[in-house]
Amino acid sequence: MRWDVDLDTIREVVVARERADLVGLGQTCAVLAGGTFLFSEPQLRLERLIDITGLGWPALLETADGLEIAATCTLAELAGATRGREVGRAVLREDWPGTTLFAQGCRALLASHKIWRSATVGGNICLSLPAGGVLAALTALDAVASIWSPDGTDRRIPLRDFVLGPESNVLAPGEILRSVHVPTRTLRARTAFRKIALAPFGRSGAVVMGRREADDRTAITITGSTTRPVVLDFPASPDPDRVAAAVAALDPALWFDDPHGAPDWRRHVTGVLAREVADELRTDGSGT
Repeated sequence: MRWDVDLDTIREVVVARERADLVGLGQTCAVLAGGTFLFSEPQLRLERLIDITGLGWPALLETADGLEIAATCTLAELAGATRGREVGRAVLREDWPGTTLFAQGCRALLASHKIWRSATVGGNICLSLPAGGVLAALTALDAVASIWSPDGTDRRIPLRDFVLGPESNVLAPGEILRSVHVPTRTLRARTAFRKIALAPFGRSGAVVMGRREADDRTAITITGSTTRPVVLDFPASPDPDRVAAAVAALDPALWFDDPHGAPDWRRHVTGVLAREVADELRTDGSGT
C-alpha cells in the first residue's frame, strides 16, 4: 500500500476507474496521485481521497500535433523521456530537441529520485509553487492544460495562465487537471536553461528557460524568482540587453520573497541568467 503516512482524518480512499468516479471533489475530498505533498503535512480538512492512478492514463502519448503528458505521469517518467526512448505510448522523436527541458526541469526540484518515482506532473503543476520545475519546463514549451470540470465538460487553458500566485491557480472546486499538451512547434525548438540557488542543493532561487522556434520566435520563461511563471515573448531572437531590460521592467510585486532569496537578489540574478539564455539561443551551437 502507498498510503503509509497517517492522515487520521481520512475516512475513505476511493480508486477511480472512470470519470464518473470523480464525484465529490471539493472541500473535504481531494485527488490522490503521487501523494508526495499530500502526505507531507497534516490535511485536517480532508475526509476522503480519490486515487486517480486507477484511471490508467498513459504517461506520454504522441498526438497529431504534439505530445500529451498525463497528470499522473511521474517525474521519473518525464525526466526519462529522452529522444528515441519509448515512454508510455510515445517514442520521443529525434527532431524534438525541446524535450531536453523535461529532465532539466525535474532536476531543478529539490527532491530525491525516490520522490521522482512517486511525484507527478499534475501534482507539481497544481501545487503551483514558484520553484515548480516541471511547471517551469512545460510553461517554457508553451504547453496547454486540459481540465476536467465536474459537469462533464472540458476546458483548455495555456499553462502560462494557469498559476495565479504561490499555491493558487485557476482550478475551480471539483475540477481536475487531466493532462498538458506540448505542441510540435515548441518540441522542435532549440532551448537553453539556467538555474541558481543560494546553496548547492538548495531550492531554486531563479530558473530561466528559453526557446527559439524555427521561425526565430523566442520566449524567455522566468520561474523560481517570481510569484508565478512569467513569459517574455519576442517576434525574433532578441539581443541579451533587450531581454535584461524586459526583466528589469517587470512589476516589482512579481518578485518572490522567502528564505531562499530576497526579491532584489532574485531580480538581479534573473536578469543575469536571462541574458545568458538569450545569448545562447542566438548562437548556432546551443548544445540542445
